[in-house]
Amino acid sequence: MSFVPRYHEIELALRRRIAGLRPGDALPSDAMLCQEFHVSRMTARGAVQRLAQEGLVVRVPGKGTYVAQPPGFRQASSLLSFTREMTRRGMRPSSRLLARGLRPAREVELARLHLRPGSEVVEIRRLRLADGEPIVVESTALPAACAPIVLEADLEHGSLHEALVEGRRIPTRGRATLRAEAASADDGALLGVEPGSPLLVERRVIDDQRGRPLELTESRYAAGRYSLDVAFDVDDAGGHPAEPTLDARGARG
Repeated sequence: MSFVPRYHEIELALRRRIAGLRPGDALPSDAMLCQEFHVSRMTARGAVQRLAQEGLVVRVPGKGTYVAQPPGFRQASSLLSFTREMTRRGMRPSSRLLARGLRPAREVELARLHLRPGSEVVEIRRLRLADGEPIVVESTALPAACAPIVLEADLEHGSLHEALVEGRRIPTRGRATLRAEAASADDGALLGVEPGSPLLVERRVIDDQRGRPLELTESRYAAGRYSLDVAFDVDDAGGHPAEPTLDARGARG
């Protein structure tokens, strides 16, 4: 059985509570979490801090921890599932399952997922929607060891990441590239856009809690319906970071 850090279990429990709360609602204090989950204050604080870094909660010194106002868009530096992101925006996420099953791994999947030649992967291809509007075509490959977790999971109304967490393969750290690409005829038919129109394409690899490659995903977003927030520093002419830190919001097309 894979080891799951206690702060991950606390974090998952808090995420479920936050889904049923409103911005400004109070969450249990660190001391209350220690008592409830029988952990140290450092462990409880670590779980809450991860939620704060994602913008899900706000910690007010001397007062407590509160549910945050949902941000407009996902931070480019954050690891956030589509289901959770749309829920935070007050939208109803859903998916249409286009493909799911085991198949031989392609060369790029063998390399990026650190698999042996001849290995299989679980392929999941979905059209992701928010309030019924198509947002992204998502193609995911996972090691075949994840098959018992994801082949029977409800991936039309539920979250792949939540299924993986329940199966003790916790998406923990990711690397991604973003680029603009033209929509193919298939993209156009699924997303309801003209072939050749711009898409925001994200390709990412996510590791689990033990540093093992877990997920290789390509997400093809309709550029006019999705955007990312980016926080950055501005270098001055001498190459030193300037004083202010700016936030930039991508255009919505």
